[in-house]
Amino acid sequence: MQACLALEDGRIFTGTGFGAEGVQTGELVFNTSMTGYQEILTDPSYHKQIVTMTVAHVGNTGVNLHDVESERVWVSGFVVRSLSPVVSNWREQGDLDAYLKAQGVIGISEVATRALVRHIRSSGVMRAAIAHGPAAADPAALVEVARQSPDMSGWNLVDDVTCAETYHWTERSDPQWYRDHRYNPAGPLVVAYDFGIKHNILRLLTDRGLRVTVVPAQTPASEVLALNPAGVFLSNGPGDPAAVTYAIDNVRALLGQVPVFGICLGHQILGLALGGKTEKMRFGHRGGNQPVKNLLTDVVEISSHNHGFAVTPDSDLSGAEITHINLNDNTVEGLRHVELGAFSVQYHPEASPGPHDSLYLFDEFVGRVQQGQAVTK
Repeated sequence: MQACLALEDGRIFTGTGFGAEGVQTGELVFNTSMTGYQEILTDPSYHKQIVTMTVAHVGNTGVNLHDVESERVWVSGFVVRSLSPVVSNWREQGDLDAYLKAQGVIGISEVATRALVRHIRSSGVMRAAIAHGPAAADPAALVEVARQSPDMSGWNLVDDVTCAETYHWTERSDPQWYRDHRYNPAGPLVVAYDFGIKHNILRLLTDRGLRVTVVPAQTPASEVLALNPAGVFLSNGPGDPAAVTYAIDNVRALLGQVPVFGICLGHQILGLALGGKTEKMRFGHRGGNQPVKNLLTDVVEISSHNHGFAVTPDSDLSGAEITHINLNDNTVEGLRHVELGAFSVQYHPEASPGPHDSLYLFDEFVGRVQQGQAVTK
């Protein structure tokens, strides 16, 4: 059935629809990962975004119930060059078309994704509308739908994705992927703020002997400290970090009280809590192949990314130092504040999807938690 992707600047891309029928809007972005489309679909950080995959063939490994990063698909739409007609994988439990249909998410294939991505890279990410079914026959109307949709700047989306109540996480990683398990139900307690947290982050914390309690994003710092945690984790999540003002205030109150470790949105919120600023990027970083240099070791890590905002490099960070930069564009990728006991990275060391070069950051956090401090000089 006919499908259409309409951009706010009037550009139209047509193709074949799959998944659910209807019309959805979102910020149009692209991801350069070669694998891991199911993890991408279920990452809450993609809430209100239409994701384009640059890899040519998608869907060949089907879907399963083990590789999800949350309990549902969060993307507003999914754009691919070619949807594989064959599913072949020893772990598959269904196909991508039926999965998106059950989740109410629209997909479009047979799109000139190379031309689409080149357009985004030159013009920047923008609002778009994706349609599958009768609405796809009127592209001009879809352009207007895209233009009337919300802009990502200034939008607090954390409230949409965070958990409703506190819970305890005990699930560990599958030992065939991560063999070094040190699960300890009596280990140090870490409180994780759920700004849109991914399951694999929680598994990797649990694997390392930590007791993990997850709290809603709005939880006051006083309630977190009342749990007497050995450390606090700030998770990934969607939207504009500057709009999540309550999180910035809570993290500011926690600094110097307990070791703090942030990833992605958590990194941005830490930067804002330190007094820095964030800015919207032209087309962001999304993929499993971004080169990041650790300025403390001079080692280059190949890393997984998903972010459209970044801490501005000339921010006043109250004494924090920049520890990592992206070698493609010098974006700030890591921060460390020795005196306040906090550190963070913009990228995704949990490697889901992506390489394992940066798993050491979880060990670093655990070491600081066990020592009662976040940073060692």
